[in-house]
Amino acid sequence: MELRQLRTFEAVVRHRTVTDAANALGLAPSSVSEQIRTLEKSLGMALFDRGPKGMRLTAAGERLGTWSRRLLDQAEQARREVTGQRLILRLGALETIAATQVPGVLARLAERRPDIAVEVHPMTSRDRLLEEVAAGELEAALLLDTGAALGELGFTPPPEPLTFLDLDPVPLALVAAPAHPLGVGRLDRSELEGQRLLFTAPSCSFGLAAERILGSGLERVQAGSVAVTRAWAAQGLGIALLPEFAVSAELANGALSRLDFPTPDLTLRLVWRADRETLPGLRDVLYAASA
Repeated sequence: MELRQLRTFEAVVRHRTVTDAANALGLAPSSVSEQIRTLEKSLGMALFDRGPKGMRLTAAGERLGTWSRRLLDQAEQARREVTGQRLILRLGALETIAATQVPGVLARLAERRPDIAVEVHPMTSRDRLLEEVAAGELEAALLLDTGAALGELGFTPPPEPLTFLDLDPVPLALVAAPAHPLGVGRLDRSELEGQRLLFTAPSCSFGLAAERILGSGLERVQAGSVAVTRAWAAQGLGIALLPEFAVSAELANGALSRLDFPTPDLTLRLVWRADRETLPGLRDVLYAASA
């Protein structure tokens, strides 16, 4: 087996078709097909079932999958040790988190592990973020979640063995324009029935949190970004559940008012593949990011 064949194997597993894997690797589809055939020939068994809906792993392919990432990681570690290169932590984060929460994590890492280099990869899709962690293209990712298991906020993580460490609480605030009629007194969920809820997107962490905390009895209006949702709430178009870090200035200057409704915190969660903790120093680096 050659390392390039294992990289190609992992790309086909991830993208499910030869064409998509070839696009991701910058190769011709014929080159990808040839590398997979050569790898299968060297092992004496088929690694994929070819079908109209793409490539699916055989039992032998599943077994190789447990080894391929380990072998590629070890090769990368050997290269770093031979060349004397610093350990590089490729850290993914959703764009909102990258702008607001990542600087504090980077400061902790710089203080505790100045021997490592951190590459931050901002993304707009949680699914893609987790897929790249599962594929080993990122060592870890930062996202928002809640509960005792990954995905309890309302999203489905990939099937790979992912684990996580909770870093910091992320407080939420239910906000509205200062003159909003709900702005007086303690509220319960029944008093929110029929109100117009402004939200960013159904798959956004704050949209999922609104569904979990506020229930389904509100009229929902998708506003777009956090900035647009905040602006619409300030103009009296509805109420919004947003992170405190996004509305603190508006609450301080009176452009928005906090509604007296209990909003449990979300959690800034660091996620990585459990089976990569054996890489020298990686586990220590990940825990150095904690508060």
